[in-house]
Amino acid sequence: MTPAITVGVDGSPESLTAADWAADEAALRAVPLRLVHAWLWQPLDVPVAQDREAQARSAHAILHEAGTRVAGRHPQLAFTTAVVADTAVSALLGEAGRAEMLVLGSRGHGALAGFLLGSYGQQVIAASSRPVVSVRAARDGLLPDSGDVVVGQQGSPEDSAGVLGFAFREAAARGAAVRAVRAWSLPPVYACSPGSLRLADEAGGLAPFEEKALREALAPWRDRFPEVPVVEHVERGSGGEVLPAAAAGARLLVVGRRARRSPVGTRIGSVAHAALHHAPCPVAVVPHA
Repeated sequence: MTPAITVGVDGSPESLTAADWAADEAALRAVPLRLVHAWLWQPLDVPVAQDREAQARSAHAILHEAGTRVAGRHPQLAFTTAVVADTAVSALLGEAGRAEMLVLGSRGHGALAGFLLGSYGQQVIAASSRPVVSVRAARDGLLPDSGDVVVGQQGSPEDSAGVLGFAFREAAARGAAVRAVRAWSLPPVYACSPGSLRLADEAGGLAPFEEKALREALAPWRDRFPEVPVVEHVERGSGGEVLPAAAAGARLLVVGRRARRSPVGTRIGSVAHAALHHAPCPVAVVPHA
């Protein structure tokens, strides 16, 4: 069975915009779409009126609204809907594990998408084994349909292979260019090993060294996707500053996240954190080793 693109909906305008983006993505990839809403009946131990049947009807109404919207946008697209009886984070992580990718709204007044500046969305993105795309509602209600696919590249070609592969596939599906961005900073004195300084000297300096590293990381993907135009962008600065700025006018920003636990639990990383909070376009966070 072809993995679906799964989107979490909670009835908010932001989650409906996420459903629009996910439907467009599923149509581009010719894969099914799955709309999910997490709802778990948990009576509160407080003296307030609670109506289980009314809440269940509301959950199904949210999915019906999103499904009607998707059907109107892509009449030929195959999609399913499901109310998942679980807590929001657990439901979304379970869905993500079976999906091609997970799509969330970047603002949500319900428990499903959560608030990316807070706990729900951050927990899902930090722990997901699959790419998660965060989509915020545009002021004019329109998703960006032009511009480059911007991708952050760091480390070695092996480190960034999954992130670059995702970006090139997205660009190829859209007929867009890839703008590959590598941010660099002057290393602290204690990090300047003789070996690293020798490599930088051989490249003609730190900036040419970074440019060479980006070219080498892009080389296999240029060969695999010769139809995709590529723009190389190397800039001195932190990734959290350079990438959101480079994403101005982009249709998608792709960043990586190391898929490993830190001593304080799962984290999304400073670059992904900055991109999610400040990039003006949808942001895909791709886990990698």
